[in-house]
Amino acid sequence: MENNVFEQMAKRYDTEERIELAKVIVKEVRPELRNSKSKSLIDYGSGTGLIGLELSDLVNSILLVDSSEQMLEVAKAKISHKGITNSKVLYSDFTQETPELKADIVLMSLVLLHIPDTKKILQELFNILNNGGKLIIIDFDKNDKINHPKVHNGFSHEEMKKRLSEVGFKSIEIKTFYHGNGIFMNQDASMFISSSIK
Repeated sequence: MENNVFEQMAKRYDTEERIELAKVIVKEVRPELRNSKSKSLIDYGSGTGLIGLELSDLVNSILLVDSSEQMLEVAKAKISHKGITNSKVLYSDFTQETPELKADIVLMSLVLLHIPDTKKILQELFNILNNGGKLIIIDFDKNDKINHPKVHNGFSHEEMKKRLSEVGFKSIEIKTFYHGNGIFMNQDASMFISSSIK
């Protein structure tokens, strides 16, 4: 019974396209987490855990944070279904209020584009990180074909570097790693990964 409910919920959220994109992202993020076995990771805006849960073997603990309770229900079902012991979920929206949390690594994948005040969220994530901690962001490169009132049309590398350093991050690295068809509001787009240290 439980299996069935889980399957149905996951099918609704985890479309084939999302799953494929998540695989691409996971493959890119995994090398960033080398030697992180003792570290804690927060996946901010984790959704159903498509990315975060695929990294649980590389870190000591994972906290999936999302502002959608339904998404987290799906994530919880996956955690129990797969028997993952080091992952928890937290229903929270850091743009409203940030709980007292600390982590060694924060991952934010395809989330920044949905947040109007990018500087504020980067500041919140900076504050959550332990000293020497790492912020990993995956998002879309700037894309002039996209125009939506609620979504940034991607970010230029210069813009990202500037925002991250304004907040206080150091050793900021950023590179485009993937080009895909119809992956951003049905437009062809490319994704970047950025990693920076507090």
